[in-house]
Parts: sequence; C-alpha cells; structure tokens
Amino acid sequence: MRRVNAFDTTLPGVVVIEPVLHGDSRGFFLETYRANVLAELGITDPFVQDNQSRSGRGVIRGMHFQGGAHPQAKLVRCARGAILDVVVDIRRGSPTFAQWEAWELDDVSGRQVYCPAGFAHGFQVLSEVADVVYRCSAYYSPDDEASIAFDDPELGIAWHDIPPVVSDRDRAAPRLAALADTLPFTWEG
Repeated sequence: MRRVNAFDTTLPGVVVIEPVLHGDSRGFFLETYRANVLAELGITDPFVQDNQSRSGRGVIRGMHFQGGAHPQAKLVRCARGAILDVVVDIRRGSPTFAQWEAWELDDVSGRQVYCPAGFAHGFQVLSEVADVVYRCSAYYSPDDEASIAFDDPELGIAWHDIPPVVSDRDRAAPRLAALADTLPFTWEG
C-alpha cells in the first residue's frame, strides 16, 4: 500500500512529502510520521524534539537555522490553516547556495517539507491562524541558533503580498552575505 508521494525539489536534500489521506464523510486520517517510509526516501535523521507554533495572518517566522555542535534538520507541516513554507540553501560551496524554494502547506493536503541541516527555514501565515508543527533532529540549542534576514534582497524570497508581522529578532537578522564565510555547513555533493 502506498503511504506517501514524495517530490524532488530544486534544492538537493530537501524533500516534499504528501501523505495519502484516507477520507470519508467523517473526515480523514493520515500518517504524519512513519520512520520506515521516511527511510525509503533517504530521511534517516533521529528526530528527538517536536515543536508547535501558532501564528496569525501575515506572521513571518524565519529564516532560522541551527548549526554549530547541534545542526538541526526539520520535518515541517501545517496542522491548522495554511502557510508558505520557505527553505534556503546555506551550505558553502553548494551549487544551489543562496537559492530558495517555497511550497504551500495546509491542513487539507497534509503536505510536509523535510528541511535538512544546512538550510535556513521560515514560513509566512496565509490563513487567519496557523499551527505549524515541526519535528527536529537535534534538541534546541540557544548557543547554536542563528538566522538570516527574511527580506534579504539578494535572496529575493517572494513572500505573499500580505502585510508582514515580524519579531524584532527576525527584523534585525543579518543578510546572508554577512554570514557566508562563517556558516558551519559545507556542500558534500
């Protein structure tokens, strides 16, 4: 029995996963995590922490990453509402360095994005409210967390035309060019 559809992306290592929904007049059921199915897709991270955020329309969270001694991969889904989910390649030497890709995730399709270590991640809320759930491969480490500017003109991320609501921390994040030489990730293609 097919459990998921997986789609390649333009960013090597990033995977978009669509679970098979089983629905009827009562609603639907889907598997949001199954280690053996992810392993078939090459995703073998030992996920150790689940996080959830709730945000209102227009909120942009990102572009965040965790490097240093505790690099973090994420498996992201939108459990309520709809978001634009964005991933940026920040692996030094990568042929897709500083390139981004985005997908709409919502509570209808169940689509998920696997964001490996070496990528910055962020999202914008498209619905009135959104709950975003992400499974992480390393515990949160404040000493290893970092971010790049969500509005870095050199990245040119095409956020939806919704007035942005952004934290002071995210608004003050440096541009990628200011961090490029110190990024802890390198391309190992």
